[in-house]
Amino acid sequence: MVGVISIAGRRGRAPSLTLSRAIFGVRGNIGPTLVSLMSRLGWETVNTTTAAFVLLSLCTILFQTPVEAKSAPLLTLLFIAIFVLLTLAVSGLGHATLLVIQKWATYVFGALNILVGGFLCATIDWSAVFNATPAPMSAMLIGIGTMAAGTGIGWANAGADMSRYQHRSVTAVRLVASAAFGAGIPLVLLITLGGLLSVGNNDLASATDPIIAIRDMLPTWMAVPYLITAFGGLLLSNNLSVYSAGLTTLTLGLKVKRVYAVIVDIVAIFAGSIYFMLIADSFYGPFITFISLLAVPITACAGFAQALDTLCDALARVVEAIRERSREDSEYPYRAAPDFLQLCGVALLALAWARAARVSRALPEDDPLRAAKLQSAGFFFDYLPSRLAQHLGAIDAARAALAFV
Repeated sequence: MVGVISIAGRRGRAPSLTLSRAIFGVRGNIGPTLVSLMSRLGWETVNTTTAAFVLLSLCTILFQTPVEAKSAPLLTLLFIAIFVLLTLAVSGLGHATLLVIQKWATYVFGALNILVGGFLCATIDWSAVFNATPAPMSAMLIGIGTMAAGTGIGWANAGADMSRYQHRSVTAVRLVASAAFGAGIPLVLLITLGGLLSVGNNDLASATDPIIAIRDMLPTWMAVPYLITAFGGLLLSNNLSVYSAGLTTLTLGLKVKRVYAVIVDIVAIFAGSIYFMLIADSFYGPFITFISLLAVPITACAGFAQALDTLCDALARVVEAIRERSREDSEYPYRAAPDFLQLCGVALLALAWARAARVSRALPEDDPLRAAKLQSAGFFFDYLPSRLAQHLGAIDAARAALAFV
């Protein structure tokens, strides 16, 4: 999903929520933008909370301080502030700096992940894994949905924020593959490792703080690099997320510099992290509720964006075919132009009627305008396929040179 949305960024040279104005309109885009902003802020709050737990665990190992956040509130506030300030320092530096930091940090923390993951593999209870009772289908579907909401769906609305800088020569296949495999391979390995470790270990499976639970499985000399790795990964993720959140905030129409928009996001993150760590009884309860709530509207917005991108891609292919043919037949574009322009007009009308139908559904059911608009949209889409086929056929038929008149 992230890769597919990234294609629109490469083509449109704009962030995701700026491109979505073409689908929802300037005012209609406020809703998807708010949903996206809530998603970004929520994930940043989760990252910040988890990172503060990491620092608490690290401090417990080195200085024997309390490991529970509520037992050391001042220390918890300090660690939240440290992580937030580090995020702000990097996110405000811009896209080019982010690329350099992400590149080298990936090598460093990727190597540490392999080291720690290899050690944890040795602690897996393989007999419990192979003798485990299968979970019911409903539990498996809930697990898959939670992972999808927490990974690809959660990042789909930011796909174009980074790809807008990609050169036009970069193919769609490469964009999709880089997102799918670049993020997919580590996720599959780490989530699989977590699942294997939790079999036969009820403390890990039900832990309110997963960082402490995994740390307790490691000797001190391995726990320290594990915690450093976790902190680095969370910081890298937060840097990208805050960068996107700043762009999303500006899309709402706020007349401020991007750095100030990032600061607004940081204040919200700080407040949310305090709630998770010092007020809420459980970390996972609010977390799972949050990702379940936002996954549905984000998926719908991504579907609208993909529909527009498919339409633009189809028109782009027609344009490319006309250009290719015109190299051999200079008159071909003139013969094809009337039908091509009508094809574009029908496509624009399709977008307009799709939006009209969507807006009409929000009206009361007894409103006569609602029924009239939906009926008109239905008539248009009954007529649309044959009209599109007619214009495409005419464009193709124009390849045959006509006698000069």
